[in-house]
Parts: sequence; C-alpha cells; structure tokens
Amino acid sequence: MLYLQLFWTYLKIGTFTIGGGYVMLSMIEREIVDRKGWIDREEFLNMIALAQAAPGLIAVNSAIFIGWRIGGWRGVIATVLGAVLPSFFIILAIAMLFQDYKDYPAVEAIFKGIRPAVVALIAAPLIRMAHSAKITWATASIPIAGALLIWLGGLSPVWIILVTALVTLLFTWLKERRKA
Repeated sequence: MLYLQLFWTYLKIGTFTIGGGYVMLSMIEREIVDRKGWIDREEFLNMIALAQAAPGLIAVNSAIFIGWRIGGWRGVIATVLGAVLPSFFIILAIAMLFQDYKDYPAVEAIFKGIRPAVVALIAAPLIRMAHSAKITWATASIPIAGALLIWLGGLSPVWIILVTALVTLLFTWLKERRKA
C-alpha cells in the first residue's frame, strides 16, 4: 500500500506540474512534508541540496532520495515511475502533434504566454525554499556570485561547486576551531 501511495503521490505531482523540476519541489514539499509527514522540513531541505548537487534531473533525483528514504528500492521505483511517466507521455503527445500545428498563430501565442508563467512557477518555490532555509543576504550572495561567474565569466559550474564546497569546509573548520 505504501508503494502505491508513493507512486500515486508522484504521479499527481508529475501530471499537474508545468515548468520542470524546480516547480515540482514545492508540490513535493507540500505532499511529502506537510500533508503526509513522511519526512520533516529540515530533511527535505537537505535532500534538495543533495538532489541539486547530484548529476541528473532534480525531479528524478528528489524522487530517488525520497523513495529510498521512505520505501527502499521499491519506493525508488514507485516515486521515479510516478514522476517520469506523466512527462514522458505528455512530451510524446506534444512531439507527435507539434510538427503539424507549430506554425499556427494560436499555438505560437500560447507558447509565448506560457514563458512568463513558467518563470514565475520556478521563482516562487525557490523563494519559498530560501525563506524556509533561512537564507540571508550574505548567503544569497554565494549563488548570485556563482551565477554571474557562470554567465559573464564563462566559468564552469563544476568549479563553482568545488570552490564553494572547499570554502564551506574551511569556514566550518575555522568556526569549530574557534569554539574549541
């Protein structure tokens, strides 16, 4: 029964989420943390950090982490299938129909209208997660600086991640040493 609940929860989220993995995160949080209580908010935020750092899609990575945490391998299969199947079938249907209708003015207008909505759908959960994680202006400067270095400086995200991890380790070590 648990695996069916996991599958059904992720199937609903995957079916009704427009805008990608980051938009799914707020729905996952609402279902997994708030409604079902399967994990707490702190563990959810830690899981998001790991899902972002791991290679691959954040929606799939988060499904793997939550599925494993709640139901082991069977939980992983249930959550990943629930998250991926709706997108697979929707994209397949769009791909089959898009070639025939892509040049219609109404279709072009729909896609132009969806773009700002998708940006808002991505921004809203990110802002909410930043608030939940108690992000300050000082800590917010890190991803802003990283984004600018990638965008304007052409720096690889791998270097940003490595340097940030090393600086964080150094900062934590110095802080612990100062306490001792």
